[in-house]
Amino acid sequence: MHKLARHVRFSINPFLSGEETGFNSFVSKPAGEGLSLFFELSAEITGVVEPTTGFVVNVTDIDGKVREFAVPVFAERIRQDFRQAKHVGLPVLVELLRLAWNRLADQFGRAQLSKLSLKLNPFREVAIDSKDLEMVFFSEKFEFAATHKLWNDDFSEQRNFEVFGKCANPTGHGHNYVVEVTIKMPAARNDFHIGDFERIVDDELIRLLDHRNLNTDVDEFRQTNPTVENITVFAWNRLVGKFGAATLHGVSIWETDKTCCSYYG
Repeated sequence: MHKLARHVRFSINPFLSGEETGFNSFVSKPAGEGLSLFFELSAEITGVVEPTTGFVVNVTDIDGKVREFAVPVFAERIRQDFRQAKHVGLPVLVELLRLAWNRLADQFGRAQLSKLSLKLNPFREVAIDSKDLEMVFFSEKFEFAATHKLWNDDFSEQRNFEVFGKCANPTGHGHNYVVEVTIKMPAARNDFHIGDFERIVDDELIRLLDHRNLNTDVDEFRQTNPTVENITVFAWNRLVGKFGAATLHGVSIWETDKTCCSYYG
């Protein structure tokens, strides 16, 4: 079984009745005109590979179906609400995701739509998943800078450098970490506020780690190596149970743009 994801980008000018389709789907299609709202809708399709083509679904077909059935859902409602000066809040976006799901769900033959996510900006998204369509997933990325040294006192100096390499540098080294925190909550919930979510993550996690020497400034890492794996578990333990009616779903931490670890409790 394979999971195939396709990102479909589009722009909406809420004050124009129509949009120029455009020719550059890498940027957005519809292209948008002037100062437009940019979106990225990601469709994850699950299925088996068709032996004659090597495809689960042809990505050109995914593009076409998403633009035909899902993009108009967002364009029509956003234009309507903007012209009436209505706030397009998270409950509305979840409603639109669910409507788009219903229109797309049977469009991929034997393959199944397994996840649909809307990127609200480069660091924040909202998603629904086939495993539980009554829940919505909200994700946001944060950053912190910290230094650490990887070392095991039970190893010889030679063994430490064999295992940890440059990361065993006696004076430490630094990373610009990126943390993605994902929570899940009932799709019908209408009291979620992004500012409250961000404050919790900042108070409970980011302030403890940002511009710190993890080995000496964070109690948990005085005896435990601050590897990205252990930092991710630390982040989970700091955040689990802190979001009220929402549940912590997962934490992902990028140590570099090539190294990421995710933890789901």
